[in-house]
Amino acid sequence: MDSTAADAAVAGPGGGPAIYFDGLSSRRQEVVVAFKEALEITADGLSPVSSQVSSQVSSPISWAYSDIRRADSGPGTLRVACLSAPSLARLEIRDAAVAAELMSRCTLLGENRLDGRGIAKIVGWSLAATISIVVVVLFAIPLAADRLTPLVPEAFEQRLGDAAAVQLKTVFGGRVCDTAAGQAAFSKLIDTLRKSADLDLLVQPTVLATPIPNALALPGGRIYLLNGLLAKAETPDEIAGVLAHELGHLKHRDSMRELIYNGGTSFLIGLLFGDVTGSGAVIFASRSLVTSSYSRDAEQNADTFSIDVMQRLGRSPKAMGELLFRVTGKEGNRSLSILAGHPLTEDRLKRMSEADRPASGSPLLTDTEWSALKSICGPGKS
Repeated sequence: MDSTAADAAVAGPGGGPAIYFDGLSSRRQEVVVAFKEALEITADGLSPVSSQVSSQVSSPISWAYSDIRRADSGPGTLRVACLSAPSLARLEIRDAAVAAELMSRCTLLGENRLDGRGIAKIVGWSLAATISIVVVVLFAIPLAADRLTPLVPEAFEQRLGDAAAVQLKTVFGGRVCDTAAGQAAFSKLIDTLRKSADLDLLVQPTVLATPIPNALALPGGRIYLLNGLLAKAETPDEIAGVLAHELGHLKHRDSMRELIYNGGTSFLIGLLFGDVTGSGAVIFASRSLVTSSYSRDAEQNADTFSIDVMQRLGRSPKAMGELLFRVTGKEGNRSLSILAGHPLTEDRLKRMSEADRPASGSPLLTDTEWSALKSICGPGKS
C-alpha cells in the first residue's frame, strides 16, 4: 500500500481498510471503505474495485447503508453483504473503529439474523406446525376415513378383497379346508349369524389349515377362520361369537376405514378416478390389510355387534370371551393370535359375561354338525 492509500486507510469516521470478495470469483481484494452518502469501496491504491472478474469499473462500488446486512463471521471481524450486490459478495472489516462506524450507519444490519424475537418466531411456528399435525392425525384423518369409506364402490372393495385373499394365503401358508360335511356346517353357522344380524351381504367363509389361532374379515364379504382357533373351541357358541365379531367388521366396513386412516387415501382417490396404476395399488393395499389391525374403537364396536347377534339368537355372548381367554390366558402371546391389536382379554370377558343371559334359543349346530366342523381340515389336522 503506497503513502496515499495509507493516509486513506487510517481508521476513523471517514473510512478505513477492509477485505472485499466480489462474489464472482474467489479472489481476495484489499480495499478501502469511505463513509459518504453510501458506503464506497475502492481498491487498494485508490483504484476502483472490479465489479467483474475480468474488468475494472471507473468509479467506486457503492452500497446503500439500508441494503447492508450482517453475514456470518468469526470473532473480531465484521462481515457484511449487500442486497443490491451479487449474492455472494462480502466485505470484511477487522478494524474496530471502522466496524463501529459502519454499524452506527446501517440501521438494518442485523435484520436477517436470528435474535431472541426471531428464535421465538421459529419456535412458535414449529409448535404451531406440530399442533397442526396432531390435530390432523387425531381428527382430520379419522373424519376423512369415515366420510370416504361409504364412497368406495363395492366392486373395488370386492377386488381388494380378492387380492388380499391371495396375500393372506401366502402369509399363513394355509391350505383351504373343505370337507363336504365340515363346509356345510360352517356355511350353516355363517348363514344363521348373517340373518340374525340382518346383514345383506354375500359372505364367503373359508377355513385355513394353520395352527395359528385367529379369524379375520376382508373386504368383499370374505371371512377366514384359521383352524388353530377352531381346534381350541369347545362349543359352537364360542366360534359363533368370533364369527359374529368378524361380521361386525364387515358391516361397519372397518377394513376399508382402517386402510384409508393408515395412509391409503391418496391411492384410493387415484383408483376412484381411474388411476392407471390401480393394480399395483390394490396389491399394496391388500398387503396392508392382511398385516394391519383394527383400532380399539372398531374392535369394541365389533364386540358389541357380536353380543347383540348372540343375544338375538338366545345364545351365550360369554362363550366368545371364554375362547379368547383360553387362547392367550392372561394376555399371553399376542403376536399372531386373535388378540393382536385387540382390547385386553380380561376386559372383553368381563363385558361379555355381564351381557350373558340363560340360553333360550336352539343350538346353532347339532353335535354331528359341530363334530364335522371341528374336523373340516381332516382327522388330526390343524
